[in-house]
Amino acid sequence: MYKQFSQLVAVISFCFTFCSCSSNTDGGNEPSLKPSNLTITASIDGATVQKPTGDGTGKVTFTLSATNATSYKMLVDGQTIESTTGSFTHTFAAAGTNTFTVYGSAYNGANFVSTTTTITVFVGSTLVWSDEFNVDGAPDNSKWTFQIWDPGHVNNELQSYTNRPQNTIVEGGVLKIKAVREKYGNGDFTSGRIESNGKFDFTYGKVVIRAKIPTGVGTWPAVWMLGSNIGTVGWPACGEVDILESVGKELHVNHSSLHSPGRSGNTPDTGTINVPTDNTEFHIYTANWTATAIKFYVDDVLYYTFQNSEKFPFNKKFYLIVNFAMGGSWGGDVDPNFSSSTLEVDYIRVYN
Repeated sequence: MYKQFSQLVAVISFCFTFCSCSSNTDGGNEPSLKPSNLTITASIDGATVQKPTGDGTGKVTFTLSATNATSYKMLVDGQTIESTTGSFTHTFAAAGTNTFTVYGSAYNGANFVSTTTTITVFVGSTLVWSDEFNVDGAPDNSKWTFQIWDPGHVNNELQSYTNRPQNTIVEGGVLKIKAVREKYGNGDFTSGRIESNGKFDFTYGKVVIRAKIPTGVGTWPAVWMLGSNIGTVGWPACGEVDILESVGKELHVNHSSLHSPGRSGNTPDTGTINVPTDNTEFHIYTANWTATAIKFYVDDVLYYTFQNSEKFPFNKKFYLIVNFAMGGSWGGDVDPNFSSSTLEVDYIRVYN
């Protein structure tokens, strides 16, 4: 809904600007001639007979032409651009093959003529953010912030989250978050949680995670996302997308879930897949997020599709979280023999 409303406002503003850009005469002497015969042509970079929607760069050159025109304007992909020659270049960013409506107008003084056209463009997927965890030491503080909490802060979890290297460290090209049974602060366990809030967020795209999960009954590791507006609307109104999530009491089962108003906590929007070697080998966990669907994969096997729409909060900016909880409302009782275990993440990559 927000996206559609914004587009409508942009179109109205665009037309208002066109109607009020100058006086009724050209230089105050002669009446301006009204433009006519406006056409819009588009040339998509890399377009061929075999690939009519382009080569994936998303770059399009538009040419507007009209009789008696002295200037031109276009509204394309939410942006208003101007030209005296009628030549415009725009690069579309939304990955995939999408159809866009383009609005164009030609001017002579206060007189103008307008028209629209549609264009279908293919945009290849490109990397927009990643952490390869290749520098030993603390996680990159330009990308991540530590969350430091006492037990029970959320979900009745049992761990104290710290920023100590004993709990969270990058080592040998891998992020390692280690949960340890130890007396610390107000709890009997320590672990780590990092998030990109305030440093990186995005709307739509493909998130790819290569990870190996910890073992032990009572463990609860996750790589997931929260809506960036959580500070103003709270949870679950902000929305939550769990990409990699498991609990030690359900051995070798990965859960991917979405939480939203009326569908939070024990959400119906969830899917699972068995990953028999999830705690002995690295696997690739993927979420492909668009305005119409969020699809979840393990090692390129699709196992759950959520039908997204404007009624859900999954159409705005989200940020990333990596954490390893102990116990809590879903992790449950911890095995009395548990001493420590480690969540390992080789990389996290986000594509447009």
